Amino acid sequence: MTKKSPSSKQLEIKRIISTLSKAIAQHTLKPGQRLIEAQIVEALNANRNHVQSALQRLALQHIVTIEPNRGSFVAQPSAQEAKEIFAARRVVERGIVESITKEMIEENWSKIEQHMRGEEEVTQGNDRQEIVSILSDYHKLLAEMSGNTVLKEIFENLMVRSSLIVALYQKNDVPSCQHNEHQEIIDALKLGDQALAVKVMLAHLQHLESELVLDNTQSKATDLVNALKGI
Repeated sequence: MTKKSPSSKQLEIKRIISTLSKAIAQHTLKPGQRLIEAQIVEALNANRNHVQSALQRLALQHIVTIEPNRGSFVAQPSAQEAKEIFAARRVVERGIVESITKEMIEENWSKIEQHMRGEEEVTQGNDRQEIVSILSDYHKLLAEMSGNTVLKEIFENLMVRSSLIVALYQKNDVPSCQHNEHQEIIDALKLGDQALAVKVMLAHLQHLESELVLDNTQSKATDLVNALKGI
């Protein structure tokens, strides 16, 4: 049976979801920030009905909270939810790493090298948004290489929710997802040592969680229209 192509409406809703998710992941939209539909329509040149549909889908993914008579807000994960998200990431990213063979690394080597060079360059600078973006892209790159669509979809949701957690609970302003830890995982996978790669990944995620102060700190909101520009 031929797979039906997505409609223009579905593609537009997907675009809005992708843009809002990226803005949240890059910390340009903050936990608890109100998402005013009219401003999203203006910023993304979008249809209001499509924006409403996108927000409803993000609410189902626990990325957005919709409150009756108040509107939509970027989710504010609790400290307990933060712990559960990282527990889930350990399970999912273990599965991703175990799915990546030595042959997959070889097939994707030029892409990996390009990313790692970019990581090294960006992490030597002071642009927090750029650092957060490229370090998150590393985990996405592994998910894409795994070839497991279901794991990738679960991971993408966890990654956006992790970004909210980092914005709320990280104890300092320097992203703790370090380039050298990423390199160690790639080195192990290149050797075909998936067990070592899994061990390093689990330690890496434990390190990220240890950098959080798990109390319910509030985060200052930013201007919604400006946050979505250029995403």
